[in-house]
Amino acid sequence: MEEIKAKALKRILILCVDRDGDLSVKAEVKTPVIGRSENLNAAVTLALRDPEEPDANAMFEAVRTFDRLKAENSSDEAFEIATISGSDVGWVDADRKVVQELGSLLTSFPATEVILVTDGYSDEAVLPLVESRVPVSSVRRIVVKHSESIEESVALLMRYLKMLMENSRYSRFVLGLPGLLLLGLAIFTVFNVLYFYWMFLLFVLSAFMLVKGFGIDRTVKNTYQWMKEYSPPPLRVQISSFAAVAGALSIVIGAYLGWSNAATRLTMIPAEIGGWLILMPQIIGNFIKGAMDLIVVGICVALLGRAIRWYLERDPRLLRTSALVVSMAWSRQILDGASDVLVKPELGYEKLITYTLVGILIGVASVLVIVAINRSDTSFFATSEEQVEHVES
Repeated sequence: MEEIKAKALKRILILCVDRDGDLSVKAEVKTPVIGRSENLNAAVTLALRDPEEPDANAMFEAVRTFDRLKAENSSDEAFEIATISGSDVGWVDADRKVVQELGSLLTSFPATEVILVTDGYSDEAVLPLVESRVPVSSVRRIVVKHSESIEESVALLMRYLKMLMENSRYSRFVLGLPGLLLLGLAIFTVFNVLYFYWMFLLFVLSAFMLVKGFGIDRTVKNTYQWMKEYSPPPLRVQISSFAAVAGALSIVIGAYLGWSNAATRLTMIPAEIGGWLILMPQIIGNFIKGAMDLIVVGICVALLGRAIRWYLERDPRLLRTSALVVSMAWSRQILDGASDVLVKPELGYEKLITYTLVGILIGVASVLVIVAINRSDTSFFATSEEQVEHVES
């Protein structure tokens, strides 16, 4: 029965938080301060040292709240009053000291809920620290009426000033750019050439607006970051990519040579569409004649780069790619025969038919070779983790 009552007992802590450490610095009182009389004496000491100190008013309010709750005390509630403090350094040091003292306080008095009393400004910083360790059932803000808006405005202003000075993201614009302009003004004044300062001012402002407007600074930063973190791809990918680029360049140059050959051999420019239709076979034939070599070479180079990659990766697609390289290489003969038929049809098309039939036979032979290799030896193309790791290295 006594255990059930102990579990049902609510332990309520009236907690006053002096985040900026005025109690320790001004009144020289060691925290945490636990108990009604100790808190009352500490508040009186702090008020005598600094009558304008808002933390003293918060401590008096904590004592008053404790007395009122004790007067309304029920059998299932136990109350305690305490004051903890942070540091006059502020920021992280103050919060860490508050958390440390709160932890030791909860060890001696394991509260089930907290009534938080603050000086008004610090509650938004203190409340999450307390709530993360024990539930907060009420928050009491004590702010001197005539100084509430002034204190919060000054604190907000100081916070933004500190951010502008210490955060490089803002300080370079708020302090750096005006500092550069003032330095330029001083230099031009010393040399008595102040009329050049306006050109300098316009140059700096226009350059700044262009850089920020077009995002040049972000582009340069991202490029530098990419160059810093860039790591080249595996060798097989480099070979394949280089071959693809070389092949594409060969195809483009071949197309240019084909166009030049067709334009050179065009002796007359027809004035009607009918004339163009008559000359179109010769134009196409001359284009093929001038472009076919480099276009076929470009395609074969790209395919060879891909085949080398499949070989290093032991990919079965190597066989199909190799067969395609042979077929594309022979297609040069077929294109040559086609161009002869288009340019000089009187020569006949026997050559084109012969090359086409030979190309078909080469394609069939390539397929048979692929089938034979696949049936005879499949261990080369067996992909395993060890082979992949070997290729990567």
